[in-house]
Parts: sequence; structure tokens; C-alpha cells
Amino acid sequence: MAAETTGDEIAGFGNDPWWIIAIKCLAIFVLCVVLTLFNIVFERKVVARMQHRLGPNRTGPFGSLQSLADGVKLMFKEDIIPKAADKIVYIAAPLVAVIPSFLILSVIPLGPEVSIFGHETRLQLTDMPVAVLFTLAIASVGVYGLMMAGWSSGSTYPLLGGLRSTAQVISYELVMGLSFVGVFLFAGTMSTSGIVAEQERLWYGIILLPSFIIYLIAMVGETNRAPFDLPEAEGELVAGWGTEYSSIKYAMFFLAEYINMVNVSAIATTLFLGGWRAPWPLSAINDGMFNTGWWPLLWFFAKVILLIFVFIWLRGTLPRLRYDQFMHFCWKVLLPVSLVWIVAVAGMRLAFNEGIERNQILLYGGIAVAVLLIGSLLIPEKKQPEETEPAEPAPFDAFAGGHPVPPMPGQEFVAARIPVTPTGATTKTDERTEESSRA
Repeated sequence: MAAETTGDEIAGFGNDPWWIIAIKCLAIFVLCVVLTLFNIVFERKVVARMQHRLGPNRTGPFGSLQSLADGVKLMFKEDIIPKAADKIVYIAAPLVAVIPSFLILSVIPLGPEVSIFGHETRLQLTDMPVAVLFTLAIASVGVYGLMMAGWSSGSTYPLLGGLRSTAQVISYELVMGLSFVGVFLFAGTMSTSGIVAEQERLWYGIILLPSFIIYLIAMVGETNRAPFDLPEAEGELVAGWGTEYSSIKYAMFFLAEYINMVNVSAIATTLFLGGWRAPWPLSAINDGMFNTGWWPLLWFFAKVILLIFVFIWLRGTLPRLRYDQFMHFCWKVLLPVSLVWIVAVAGMRLAFNEGIERNQILLYGGIAVAVLLIGSLLIPEKKQPEETEPAEPAPFDAFAGGHPVPPMPGQEFVAARIPVTPTGATTKTDERTEESSRA
């Protein structure tokens, strides 16, 4: 039944006239740019409050035009191409990074059917049976731009940043895809509009809370944001893959990063937070009055901005992880938890389809959890190496290399050398003794 409904909904997207499609495309482009300008000021204001500062407050009302001024400044800066750079790849990299970021919102439903100049249409450019997989595929294309930027810059730091970014996206996009599986099992479709329709009674962020938490962690790693901003860690790689970029090219990378923040937040809203549907109890007022017309746009963007605040909150509170800790957390924690949770969700879905009573589901689920807990307790812990008495520090000669050097921690000076006077030489003490004897 869900598949038939989704098919009918998708078929309706081909009935829009060309001018409606053009308006939707232009609206998505403008929306991405405006949200980027807003998010930059929003981030700077929130982080400033966290650090007891004022933040931008000069350009425009309350500093609201500061990001626009920064963008204009970057556009008029000198565009420098390093001599060692591969010029074609170097120029193409920002385009490869920024263009895919504009495409993801094309399959995200922003609202129900509305009237635009007398024509009934949905607030969504298009949809497809595998729309969620389309968003994953498009999101993975953007990392090629970062990899190309790192490789073509002809410098060590950008290359290391590009390699880190590639490894990071490969790792965390796998976890992100696994977090979607539970949604697919419950919704019975991969269409974004179909998934929103299936959340009319209860959001998947509630009944699939582990999937939602896993996705929130993965989306931060996917967008290279703090505390997972290892590809551009300024303390290690200067600016990572963007070290050699300036002017409009650097601004395009910056634009892509903030649009991707909006994209992953919009995907989370669509899959886990009911999409454009109003939160309870507003959804129950007057037979769902707030789920019709243009009201859903307000709820959708309120949820998106709430998730953007999560990005900013993490940046202002958590320190950057080490790279080995970051990859260890993905492959040894998130990935196993995702796989176990998928098995649990599949079991619950099968139980619901077979008509098994809720008490039996809770009983079997409790037994499974108990077995996992007991198994984790029975796993032997790694033996700690026995503590040995520290060896006595070797004597340290500060003049062994010809130049005096300070001792390292744990080193001790050797006994002072006995001064030796070469044959036939006299010291100041000898001269003073001779003078006193003559007197």
C-alpha cells in the first residue's frame, strides 16, 4: 500500500509547467545562499555569546550583513595560483565541491501542495523512488573537490588535508547510510515524500532514537565540522586542503561547507523529525490546520535551524579529536553499534508484521539485551603491563658534543671534570703565586 501511494505521489511531479520548475530551481539556489549568509552570522553570534563576547555588530542591523560584507571582500581579493599547482585541477576543484551541494535540496519536501500563481504544486522540485540514496551519492561527490584541491595545490599540507577528508567521508558516510536502514524498514520506501507521509502519527526520531543519534554524529563527521574538522586542523595542517586557496575560490569552498550543513540538517529533518509536519500539539489543532498551506515551511526551517545550532554548539564546547581517536570511534564503535541496531530493528519490524504481542517483543528484546550485557562482561579485559622499577638514569655529559646542552628530564650531570693544564702552560693561579713569592 505504501509503495502504491508513493508511486502515485512521484508521478505527480511531472505535471508542473516549465515556469513552475524554473521558479523552484531559482528558489532553491536563493535559499541555499541566503541560509549560508544567515548561518555564518548565526554561528558567530552564538559562539560569541558562549565566549562572553559581542560578535559582529557593525555591518548592518545587529551585524546581520557581516557575512555578506565578508563575501564581497573575498571576491575582490587577489586570486593567486601557486607555481607548483596543477592549474586545471586547481581551478576545477571549487566547482566540483560547490555544485553538488546545491542539488540535494531538490529532492527534499519543504511542504505540502500550495498555490503558486493559481497553479497547485508541491513545495518540492522532484522526487524519486531512491531519493535518499540520491542524496548520499551527491553528498559523496563533493569530497572529490577537496581531494582535487589537496592534490593539485603542490604543497604538503593541502595533500594531507585532502587525504584526511577522503578517509573521513568514506568512513562516516558508511555509518550514515546504515543509520537510514531502520527508516527504510519502517517506512517501506526510500522516497523522501513517502517517508514524510509515513511519519504522520509518530516521528522516526522517537521510535528509532539510536538511528537518529548515529546520524547526528555521522553528519558532523561528513561535513568536516568541529570537533571532527581534522582535514583543516589549523594546529597541524595550517588550513588543510584550503591552504593555497584565496579569493573567490576559497569563498566557494566556504559556501559548499555551509550549504552541506543545511543539506544534512534537512535530511535529518525529513527522515527523523517528521519533515515539514508541525510538532505536537500544534499538529492536533483544528484538524491539522498548521500542516496545510505555507505554515509547514515555518516548521521545516525551524527544525533545520535547530540542527544548525547543534553544529554550532558542538564547535563551541568540544575540543578537536586526534585523528586516530576519530577513526577508531567510527570503525570500532559507531559501525558495530549500527549493525547491531539494524538487526534489532529488523526483528522488531518482523514481529510487528507477524502480529506478535508487545509483551512478547519486550520479553525477547530484554533477553537479547541481557545476553549482550553478559557477553560483554565475560570478555576478558586486556592485561595491564606490570609496573617495573624505573632504571637508574644514565650519566649525562653536557659537553660531550663540544657545545653545552641542557639535560633532558631524568638525566643527571656527570661528576665535574678535573681541569688539566697542558705541558708548558701556566694558569692565572700559578702567575699570582710567582708574583707573591717575588714580593
